Amino acid sequence: MDKIRIVIADDHRLFREGIKALMSSLNLVEVVAEAATGEEAVRNALEHQPDVILMDIQMPGMNGIEASRQIIQQSPHIGIIMLTMFEDDESVFMAMRAGARGYILKGADQSELMRAVYAAASGEALFSPTIASRLMKFFNHPQRDLPINAFPDLTQRELELLELIAKGMGNPEIVKRLGISNKTVRNHISNIFSKLQVADRAEAIVKAQEAGLGNV
Repeated sequence: MDKIRIVIADDHRLFREGIKALMSSLNLVEVVAEAATGEEAVRNALEHQPDVILMDIQMPGMNGIEASRQIIQQSPHIGIIMLTMFEDDESVFMAMRAGARGYILKGADQSELMRAVYAAASGEALFSPTIASRLMKFFNHPQRDLPINAFPDLTQRELELLELIAKGMGNPEIVKRLGISNKTVRNHISNIFSKLQVADRAEAIVKAQEAGLGNV
């Protein structure tokens, strides 16, 4: 059997070296290149035409999702696995829309990572159990359309958080409701306040309710 040719794209050198050491210990896998930026990932992908790319989301310059989109547009046979610390729904769906065949958290064990690599090399898609559970939960609970025209600068996820804020929910309730980390909630809220040009939660609630969000 031919070896699975892999490119590792991550801006943390120690992490790349760790993954490379792991991959190099397996007879069926060969690391053909490394990248520290999205631009390098695109160049290495087009030059080496690997079977699989392990792609971080957050990298200097072009992020991993945009790099994935460009790679798949030109070389759709390459299987891209997002290997990241981010587990919020928005990151997962952005990766899926970009064409990723897998989404694995960096805390995953070796067997889980290798299952994803083998699946991607075979043209299949494999998501970690945690991510798969989140996808099932999302699709099993239809999302109500929100008045996006009222706040065109907000993403769908930000609109969803804004509605929960308008209903009077605090951060702990939002964390539990959406199944995302407290840090992710805080980051979204900060972005919402900035885009709405409000100073605090009270002002955000007023604007949201005036636009029809939060109404029972």
